[in-house]
Amino acid sequence: MTGALAILASCNNYLDVIPDNVATIDNAFTMRSEAEKYLFTCYSYLPAEGDPQWNPAFVAGDEFWQFYPVTNFNSNSLQIARGNQNIVDPYLNYWDGLQGGQPLFTALRDCNIFLENVDNVIDLEPYMKVRWVAEVKFLKAYYHFWLLRMYGPVPIIHENLPISSSVEEVKVSRQPVDSVVNYIVGLLDEAAADLPVVVPDQTSELGRVTRLAALGIKARVLMLAASPLFNGNADFANFANPDGTMLFSASSDPEKWKRAAEACREAIEACHAAGKELYYFPSTLYDISETTKVKMNIRNSIGERWNEELVWGSSNSTGNYIQRLAMARIDPSRLINEQALGQLAPTMRMAELFYSENGVPISEDKTWDYANRYALKIASSEDRFNLKEGYETVALHFDREPRFYADLAFDGAIWYGQGKYDDTQPWHVEAKMDQTSARKGVGRYSITGYFPKKLVNWNFIIQDAQDLSIEEYPWPIMRLADLYLLYAEALNESAGPGAEVYQWLNLVRERAGLKTVEESWSTYSRQPDKYTSREGLREIIHQERMIEMAFEGHRYWDLRRWKKADDAFNGPVLGWDVEKADAESYYRPRVLFKQTFRAPRDYFWPIREQNTVVNRKLVQSLGW
Repeated sequence: MTGALAILASCNNYLDVIPDNVATIDNAFTMRSEAEKYLFTCYSYLPAEGDPQWNPAFVAGDEFWQFYPVTNFNSNSLQIARGNQNIVDPYLNYWDGLQGGQPLFTALRDCNIFLENVDNVIDLEPYMKVRWVAEVKFLKAYYHFWLLRMYGPVPIIHENLPISSSVEEVKVSRQPVDSVVNYIVGLLDEAAADLPVVVPDQTSELGRVTRLAALGIKARVLMLAASPLFNGNADFANFANPDGTMLFSASSDPEKWKRAAEACREAIEACHAAGKELYYFPSTLYDISETTKVKMNIRNSIGERWNEELVWGSSNSTGNYIQRLAMARIDPSRLINEQALGQLAPTMRMAELFYSENGVPISEDKTWDYANRYALKIASSEDRFNLKEGYETVALHFDREPRFYADLAFDGAIWYGQGKYDDTQPWHVEAKMDQTSARKGVGRYSITGYFPKKLVNWNFIIQDAQDLSIEEYPWPIMRLADLYLLYAEALNESAGPGAEVYQWLNLVRERAGLKTVEESWSTYSRQPDKYTSREGLREIIHQERMIEMAFEGHRYWDLRRWKKADDAFNGPVLGWDVEKADAESYYRPRVLFKQTFRAPRDYFWPIREQNTVVNRKLVQSLGW
């Protein structure tokens, strides 16, 4: 049965949650133990957000690139980035659960089955039933959110239709964007009221949803709804169902930004009340330089397991595979060094995105030599905590902000940790041809010359024995810095620049070792008044967000909701000439691929063509 109708399929495939292999829903809800299995079935559809094979946010845009044809990796996302998405069998099809996507309409059906039957569980304590129902309402909201973000207006699955429904009754249609958003937010409000602030059992329940997760995701949903892609998008003004129902609002509504700002404020206050705060590396753990401490503030906000900044972490994406994909080979003395793949390669656009050491864009900094950024330089002793002293690299890698060195590694870069905790004798990367981190065979190398160090836990160790020691961490679906930046954005859009907007931006910048927005732009920028206008501050906030949240699966969706994807995803993907052995030849920007993004079509996924043939009420995504 096709995806639009699959939500109505008979319930005869739940042998994983039903005792004695008796495939009936009644048996699944006779006892608490079996109902709990069904609860976990509802959780099982959560997308693996920390796996770049299945989350398009990593490789389907311009943040990362890989050699092609790719090895050790499912290439569906890369096919999208290369312009090969299609309607016959779409890549990462989260509507039907094909080509690497989760079947989210099946997930919604299972959530509804749980909600319809949980009252039948005779040995389930009332307080526990309240919590379980809230969790499943959250999951329903989250699955609708994923579909909305990918497909735009989608059917709302309030409840499952009876199996006796007529053919016409099961032909679902898309619902207007505002209706979908309001339904999601309503579910999240209901869930938040009954969810625990933190999970009661820290040993077995980490990863299950909490009130903080519900409030955080509500803020994210309303930010999406307020953004230009959904809020008065003229490109979709005439997008309608066959019956004439308009699916997008015709004009921009500034009240949506106010609603989003209020949701961000509510989520932040709840996080603070629960003890959440920006992560700072313990200053007494090791005797290291202030430079290294600041970098560890940034790296460990991701890689430190269940740290105080984490609002919602995914326990189905525990950072093992992504670390191998991100890790450069830094220890040539061990054969197991070859198991570090190093092939998840940030693009040169990302390397140029980060600020100068003065906290402004490198193209704006009047003290930074942007025109000669590709000239060669030798690292001095003053650079030794970021660059290998005496190593020849490119000027682009000098005098950059701490997040640049915390997030990225490259030829000549210091890589602190990984078994060496004295920062006077750290590892470093050598990535030119025939060096330790260079290409090995047909795969296992960075095609751009960059590595996302941020994604590798500092205790990932290439051991003496023939094994890797990988300290896994939950994938940060949401952390506090994310909420701070969303709040700053919503405040600026709803009320314009002001002290409160700067406050939330500056908290993130302070942790990253930077001066305030006001001081940095006034002192170093060629546009010293940029932060004082709504338009200028919007540009600052967007770049701040893309830097702080780099490599975490946000840039792809942010560029889309801001309607900037057609600029970012149209043009050349650049990297260094990694096939060269000498610095002069290596450090020449090389075009790896010329991306094409067709707007407005590519802003949303296509629905599989078969679904629209079977169900004529289901209109295809615009342009497909």
